[in-house]
Amino acid sequence: MSHAEDHEGTRRDFLYYATAGAGAVATGAAVWPMVNQMNPAADVRALASIQVDISGVEEGTQLTVKWLGKPVFFRHRTAKEIEEARAVDVDTLIDRTAQNPNLGNGAPVPATDQNRALDEDGKWLVMIGVCTHLGCVPIGNGSGEFDGWFCPCHGSHYDSAGRIRKGPAPQNLHVPVAAFVDDTTIKLG
Repeated sequence: MSHAEDHEGTRRDFLYYATAGAGAVATGAAVWPMVNQMNPAADVRALASIQVDISGVEEGTQLTVKWLGKPVFFRHRTAKEIEEARAVDVDTLIDRTAQNPNLGNGAPVPATDQNRALDEDGKWLVMIGVCTHLGCVPIGNGSGEFDGWFCPCHGSHYDSAGRIRKGPAPQNLHVPVAAFVDDTTIKLG
């Protein structure tokens, strides 16, 4: 092989790699805007996590806040509500699982009151206030046949733990990611 042929191979290799590199950069520049537009907007990211002051929520009442476009119920339950919820046999429920992201790895667990309440005493219940049938907002404060929430649109009745007991809703009211920051503040998200 002559020196000229060796030089030609090196030049050909250089042109091949330079063209491939330029193509990769051009492809990345064209694809990046499409990928980046799938990221949440700044206003959504800002609301992804909020802290809620619950110091003014009296026992037996609830606070409703809007989070990520949905109502979230913060229920300060009475001893009677907790007792009623804990007396329910999970096997009699329509939805026997509690999808509670605050427990372990978020895998389904039995829909006991203890698995749905935010604290060990069961005084605080935090749920997304959207009926699992068609997305209506149920009426709270001891409404319905089970002293919990009632969706008047199609007649779904939830108990004092937010579990579906009667009506067309297929699932319990969902539990969001939540945790106590201190005695009077709960962080969502």
